[in-house]
Amino acid sequence: MILEDKLGTESDAVYTMLMNVHDGLSLEASHALNARLILILMNEIGDAEKITALLEEARSIPLG
Repeated sequence: MILEDKLGTESDAVYTMLMNVHDGLSLEASHALNARLILILMNEIGDAEKITALLEEARSIPLG
């Protein structure tokens, strides 16, 4: 995997924030939030090659 842990000891807190931001949302609203968050983070990364590599990595990870 090409990812490294850049959050360190804050990983659990950040994950909890992500889960909490979805509280009370319908499935549709939750998906829309995820889409907006992905677009915001992609813009923050600002590197098309890196984004492509990350998308490929995410797609290659088996689901369940």
